[in-house]
Amino acid sequence: MHTAVIAFGSNLNHPEEQIKQAAQAVARLPEIHSFTLSPLYRTAPVGYLEQDDFINAVALIETDYTASELLYQLQNIEQQFGRQRSFRNAPRTLDLDIIDYACSRYDTPELQLPHPRAHERGFVVHPLAQIAPHYPIGQHGTASELAEKIGTDGITLL
Repeated sequence: MHTAVIAFGSNLNHPEEQIKQAAQAVARLPEIHSFTLSPLYRTAPVGYLEQDDFINAVALIETDYTASELLYQLQNIEQQFGRQRSFRNAPRTLDLDIIDYACSRYDTPELQLPHPRAHERGFVVHPLAQIAPHYPIGQHGTASELAEKIGTDGITLL
């Protein structure tokens, strides 16, 4: 069994409900044995700024899926929720990203782990710090250390 961190994001079609329903869908996957969801956060968009704020959360899971299998399952859930990949940082009904998988390094065209920008993203480190403050994000520090470093600009606990 492996520990993994999944980031959830949505800013379309009732994003709070999208996150809650997506969390249930992930928790119901057959090879997910433990699932802890952070509180929800409202965050300012990153990259493309001409869009509504996002609702974000992070889940800490225990799974028997490999990293590639987990990615496949998450992409299927995104599709079920109507995810469109029109352009980078576009508004979306659901975004599910693997942030970390067993504190391992992966570098394939489909999956880079730990997520290369997670340590810079308040919408990842703040929720993760709520449920696993000592969880390391690559070599950058723990979730709580990074949350303190990033600060709270553009992020609000719901």
